[in-house]
Amino acid sequence: MAQAVVGLGNPGPEYRGTRHNVGQRVVDHLAKSLRKRWSREGPSQVVRGRWRGEALFLIKPAGFMNVTGPALARLLSRLGLAPADLILVYDDLDLPLGKVRVRMKGSHGGHKGVRSVIETLGTDQLRRVKVGIGRPEGKDAVVDHVLSPFLPDELPRVEAACAEAALHVLTLVESQHRPDR
Repeated sequence: MAQAVVGLGNPGPEYRGTRHNVGQRVVDHLAKSLRKRWSREGPSQVVRGRWRGEALFLIKPAGFMNVTGPALARLLSRLGLAPADLILVYDDLDLPLGKVRVRMKGSHGGHKGVRSVIETLGTDQLRRVKVGIGRPEGKDAVVDHVLSPFLPDELPRVEAACAEAALHVLTLVESQHRPDR
């Protein structure tokens, strides 16, 4: 049974190191672990690999975070995958920096990229691995916060969180039971 790990983020080098792209940082970590390179499939970046004998796709969707759903749905159709085959990996403002949480379903929680995926796919029954980026003080600071790079002193916690998130992803891929943490 094939599965796909989708790292949410924005395209382009100017967003690569931002907090909002931590999901893509996790799938980059997985690609490196699998010793695979990214290739373009349509507008998206995809790694085709195997984990414990099962087909595994790593995906960095094309387009901006807030409109991820339609491009992802087209790619899933081409790959023959359903929403139940997905694991979304993304940033979470409501988790402290470096905290990782696994969820099996639920609302988008205010995350516009997740909202786009849920609305497009028509289900909130999606496995998720969320990486905490912390919430800034003041509601007006949220956009600047998510689009800012991590500070040098935050990078060790971020790298550790990405490695932990990658392990959670592989656990979800391996097991068909889906624990709620």
